[in-house]
Amino acid sequence: MYRGLITAVVIPAFNEELAIAAAVKSVPPFVDHVIVVDDASRDSTAHRAAAHRCGRTEIIRHAANRGVGGAIVSGYRRALALGVDATAVMAGDGQMDPADLPALLDPIAERRADYVKGNRFRHPDVWRAMPAARIAGNLALSLVTRVTSGYKDLFDSQCGYTAVSRTALERLDLDRVFARYGYPNDLLARLHAVGARVVDVPVRPVYGPRWKSGIRPHTVVYPIAFVLVRSWLERLGAEAVTPPPAASQVFPPAHFRRTPAA
Repeated sequence: MYRGLITAVVIPAFNEELAIAAAVKSVPPFVDHVIVVDDASRDSTAHRAAAHRCGRTEIIRHAANRGVGGAIVSGYRRALALGVDATAVMAGDGQMDPADLPALLDPIAERRADYVKGNRFRHPDVWRAMPAARIAGNLALSLVTRVTSGYKDLFDSQCGYTAVSRTALERLDLDRVFARYGYPNDLLARLHAVGARVVDVPVRPVYGPRWKSGIRPHTVVYPIAFVLVRSWLERLGAEAVTPPPAASQVFPPAHFRRTPAA
């Protein structure tokens, strides 16, 4: 438990046999539930995660690959079933510093935010640690996502290090969240449509010696363009019909429920 919150960490993983054990073991001890979602890996990801799990860790295995967004949504659904108050996401490849997790949870514990995301560009190491191609891509997508999501002050839209309150998850239609590349851009627009308060916090950019991006420009340009346009139009359409309510109405200060874990 962290500052009175029942907490969970969702770890989406696809072919991460080399890193998953370290990722699971790195989750801070104050986290109540660790939910590893093996997204139909073709290697021994699930086996290695199981070999290093403890009492708080469980593994969900997808029979078919659903994409990172689909894996995270599976973890979110399990966290809701467990009665968790705040759910964070940490990658299965170890690219997230566990020391940054309290900074992501604090705004939720203090009732200042409903969704908190990392911003690596607010950390002084970003220009040294992040590959140049990633910097260029993230800058472009962050600027566009400011428009499509409606959150004009957010940046580093592609950072997957996040935390979300239970009530925000309950307000979202998880069935409609985009499952693959472009998931974070789509989710931000959906959060805006339900009036969620979203804030950035600085997090350390982590790229290990074995890091190699599997993203290829020719395979993501059209999908991400589709997701951005779709999420923008859906947000505008939803808000035209039903303007987002004030956050104080949707997410009152005492919105955490103490539900016994299943």
